[in-house]
Amino acid sequence: MELFSFYNVENLFLPDPKPKHKLDPTISGLKNWDEKRYENKLFKIAHVFQLMKEEEDVLPFMIGLSEVSGRKVLEDLVKMDPFNSEYGIVHYNSMDERKVDVALLYDKNKVEVVDSETITFFFEIIKKNTNYDTTRDVLYSKIRYKGEIINVFIAHLPSKREKDINKPKRTFILNEIRGRILNIVNEDKEHVILCGDFNENPDDENLVKILYDDGHEKILENPFQQLFSTRNYSTFHYKSGLLYDQIILSKSFFHNNNVLSFQNAQVFNSEKISSRNRKFEGRPFRTYAGTRYLGGYSDHFPVFVKFKV
Repeated sequence: MELFSFYNVENLFLPDPKPKHKLDPTISGLKNWDEKRYENKLFKIAHVFQLMKEEEDVLPFMIGLSEVSGRKVLEDLVKMDPFNSEYGIVHYNSMDERKVDVALLYDKNKVEVVDSETITFFFEIIKKNTNYDTTRDVLYSKIRYKGEIINVFIAHLPSKREKDINKPKRTFILNEIRGRILNIVNEDKEHVILCGDFNENPDDENLVKILYDDGHEKILENPFQQLFSTRNYSTFHYKSGLLYDQIILSKSFFHNNNVLSFQNAQVFNSEKISSRNRKFEGRPFRTYAGTRYLGGYSDHFPVFVKFKV
């Protein structure tokens, strides 16, 4: 059995240097983000995967992450138990205005990275001193596992805010990724995994459209559609449960004669990483609520898919 996981870790930044003046803005944008809080955050994220290993008897062989700031935080994370420096890192700095990126961690004993690149998006805007708007890159990695090639895309799409001003950007990015996936599936006949925080639910138009080619033939399967229909959520906004975190697979993973064949999908919503506040029972135990430090894990639960080997 193998697991592939995705986790939005909620603002994993290096500690802020001490401000010279109390009104100085911080690099992280977080209040009092110091060494102690940073180390607690690292421990918490590593602990999530330790819990996953205890429940599933195996660590994910690949992990997509979002909301990480820079490579150093990932280097610090993979040194910790249960990774113990056995995991490699694929990461590039993006031009995101908040300085958060996506990344891939992979078990170096099982996975070889053949190639990787970022897919960067610029959007024209009319704004003082600039004529483009940037967002987080989509990370593409071509990996080899037991002789088979798997193409992995990791995304953290622009958020829903201000009456969903970013929807056209999400549509544009997903159309671009869909084109690349069509080439891989139809021409190269290789496996594809598309994961991320899509800032849309599995039944939203963009995420339904990406599953089909131009002739309306299904090329991808989204096992998180079924989870969403049974009220499994990875994050929450006010009273609404959301399943923005998803792992979408090429249909090749659903054939039993493959090296990896799909078994099931899950939101990893262990009580141990859930809110301690009875009012928010069943929700993720977050690091911050606004500017208030809670000391939790993340405002998202991780998700994973399980493969039979």
